[in-house]
Amino acid sequence: MQSQFRVLVIEDEPDMLDMLELILTANGFEVVKAPDALSGLRLAFQARPDAILMDVMMPDMDGFEGCRRLRELTDVPIIFVTGKANTDEDIVRGFSLGADDYVTKPFNPSELVSRLNACLRRTGKQSEDEVEYLSPSPSIVLDCGRHVLMLENNRIYLAPKEFQVLQLLIRHVGKVLSHDAILAQVWGPERVGEAELVKQYVYRLRRKVEPNPGAPRYIHSVRGEGYFFEIIDRA
Repeated sequence: MQSQFRVLVIEDEPDMLDMLELILTANGFEVVKAPDALSGLRLAFQARPDAILMDVMMPDMDGFEGCRRLRELTDVPIIFVTGKANTDEDIVRGFSLGADDYVTKPFNPSELVSRLNACLRRTGKQSEDEVEYLSPSPSIVLDCGRHVLMLENNRIYLAPKEFQVLQLLIRHVGKVLSHDAILAQVWGPERVGEAELVKQYVYRLRRKVEPNPGAPRYIHSVRGEGYFFEIIDRA
């Protein structure tokens, strides 16, 4: 079935641009292509896309500046598809300029499509019957439509911000996300620096999902850095 969604892809590497077009059209999206950021800005106005995929490293204008200018034209989801190392500074900068997500090259096509659908759903553009589920293991299923966690066959209801924090951690399984990266994505760039807010919500999540909150199995901390999600069985 054909998707009703149009995606603008801004990418200066011709082979990558063609590959992204193939992946998206195979999954029912209509694709509009731009070989550079300036063309992308023009097409964002002309084509009225539902979402934008954009490289970071481009010759005429980098993706950060492109994202800033795009946010003056549109509020549709913007996902960076980049070969640039995703340092915490890069992620925070991208989110602060209005990006919705990052995907690093090389990427799994199904992950890219899943993240694109998630962004469309979060912005109310995805149809109601397209509900996403995240399942880092058979015993853990996060229902992104209902904000419910199924854990060891137990149904756990999450408050909106609890859900967003857990969803972000699960999307980046095994990767340490800094307090600022979590704040920028969940609460917005204006809350960056409020590490205690993240700690408070992680504390609440652990009380809901951990068998022993004092010795976490799922949500782990790295002192002075941040948090990551990984299933670690403790003796």
